[in-house]
Amino acid sequence: MSVMKPIRFDWDKGNLEHTTKHGVSPAEIEHVFLNDPMISPDPFPASIEERWRAIGKNDEGRYVFAVFMFRKIEDELCIRPISARYMHRKEIKSYEQR
Repeated sequence: MSVMKPIRFDWDKGNLEHTTKHGVSPAEIEHVFLNDPMISPDPFPASIEERWRAIGKNDEGRYVFAVFMFRKIEDELCIRPISARYMHRKEIKSYEQR
């Protein structure tokens, strides 16, 4: 039996305001990471820091697209969400065909 370490998220006023502007709550974003998302590097990084994309479902079954980065806080690797939105039908179809 393997025990998974809990995922830690890095939230502050800046990324809370930015991620929720499309109506996706922090809890929904966190659930995406707990529900086996498809993760890939962001092909269009907006900064020097490496960014990633997560595509998956929240606990209600809605598809969510999130951009995030990894941050080390107190020697622990954390997920820092940057942006999130609900996926469009075309994106959902592509995701489901993976």
